[in-house]
Amino acid sequence: MDFARQLLKALEVPHTREERAPSDLQFVSSDDLLPVPIEERTWTAFSYVAFWASTSINVGSWMITSSMIVMGMSWWQAWLTIWIGYGVMTPFVVLLGRPGAVFHVTFPVVNRASFGIFGSLWCVFNRATMACIWYGVQSSIGGSCVLVMLRTIWPSVNNIPNSMPLSSGTNTRDFMCFLIFWIISLPFIWPPVHKIRHFFTFKTIVSPIACVIFMIWCIVKAKGVGPIVKQPATIHGSELAWAMISNIGICISNLITLTTNAPDFGSRAKTPSTPIISQLWSIPLSYGLVCLFGVIVSSSSQAIYGEVVWSPVDLLGMFLDDNPSPATRFGVWFIAFSLIIAQVGGNISANSVSAGCDLTALCPRFINVRRGGYISAIVGLVMCPWNLVASSSRFSSYMSAYTVFLSAIAGVMAAEYWFVRKGHYNVADLYVTRKGSWYWYNYGFNPRAYAAYVAGIAINVVGFVGDIGIPVPAAATHIFDLSFFTGFGTSSIVFYILSRMFPVPGAADRFEEIDVSGYEEKMANCNDDTKSKDGSTEKESTV
Repeated sequence: MDFARQLLKALEVPHTREERAPSDLQFVSSDDLLPVPIEERTWTAFSYVAFWASTSINVGSWMITSSMIVMGMSWWQAWLTIWIGYGVMTPFVVLLGRPGAVFHVTFPVVNRASFGIFGSLWCVFNRATMACIWYGVQSSIGGSCVLVMLRTIWPSVNNIPNSMPLSSGTNTRDFMCFLIFWIISLPFIWPPVHKIRHFFTFKTIVSPIACVIFMIWCIVKAKGVGPIVKQPATIHGSELAWAMISNIGICISNLITLTTNAPDFGSRAKTPSTPIISQLWSIPLSYGLVCLFGVIVSSSSQAIYGEVVWSPVDLLGMFLDDNPSPATRFGVWFIAFSLIIAQVGGNISANSVSAGCDLTALCPRFINVRRGGYISAIVGLVMCPWNLVASSSRFSSYMSAYTVFLSAIAGVMAAEYWFVRKGHYNVADLYVTRKGSWYWYNYGFNPRAYAAYVAGIAINVVGFVGDIGIPVPAAATHIFDLSFFTGFGTSSIVFYILSRMFPVPGAADRFEEIDVSGYEEKMANCNDDTKSKDGSTEKESTV
């Protein structure tokens, strides 16, 4: 028993900042859940631009226009849909990230304000699960980039004999490349969140250069931009309109996870205004440019090979099939290397950091952001993500389901901050588990939030059933095409109405972003007192 207790003690996360907290506060957190200290609020406007530029440059974003053109849109209609989808979603990123930017708390803590101290755990678990699965999916795509890069150095890699059973869903060569990418990613999980902005800056320089080189290379090989750019749309009228709406939903699904946990990155802002303008233009511009590269390169591939190759990784592999020159091999190596950097950066920004913040809230005694990031990497490995990616219909259904769940969570969070409490926060009570605190509600659960959450999911349930292949009315399908807006709108309205009928502590009549607990001032005073005591002790010791 003594050994077991010692082992548990050794596994605990150090809570150094809790020891300086006011004694009347009963924290249910670790250092990573407390408000970000001033010295770690280092993200400038450029940091957010670099963050979104690096996040958008990945293989998935590159290919996102493919389904739209295959569906019958022209290239410019697909590109317009991209701009609308990400442009519409951008204000939600800013709105949901605002509590983090003002009070410097992460998504799990912001969620406590809406769902309650313990009620938030289900929402956090949902978001953590999404991050872990996405980590595996992005790693699987990164493994294909590693294969292309290795082929430029050792072409025989492509012919490694398979020793894995068919039931594994993969082969020896692909699994080896996946494992290499997975191992390469591990060191990047280690640095603290406030320091990874340097990696995003590096990725923002290298990856766009590679994308532009790749695009120009394809245009030169095709002797023009290719036939896709000249191809007219094959759908018109209402069919085109609903196709655009449906694909706007795909763009939203691609961004819904980062929208929900926007406070994680907002909490690192130097000032509350830093993330606003920088994100409003950088998000749609970044994704718009990346998708444009995808359209032009894929169009060129049809002229070069007589078929449309939507994946940049597959196209790079085809460049290596016909006795490539040393210059071609080096060019492919550089682009593949840049795509690997892009995939690593995307995994950090969208998945490992998010999973780390979320898992910290689920078990603050033993997990911090770093440990949570490594847990997401382990889950991403053992879940065999290549099986999920292999079935596009299964993966699409999974993504659609999580859009429904996360949109209902986001609606409650937005309504609570902007319309119910109107910017009033009690930061100290976010870490208190006693009756009478703002966020205790009913034994740590807010029934208003859960009623609104269920309502936001219910409005999309019939359409989701249709998405997995069961016939449903067309109206339900169209509602599901707008699942983020219907789920977000329904949950936020229901939550607001219930909060007016059954008022919550701290509900305000006018909007003012203020911490009524004065938490930061108290912590500053504690730090000053600690320094004063240390200084007094030092003086006494010298006498």
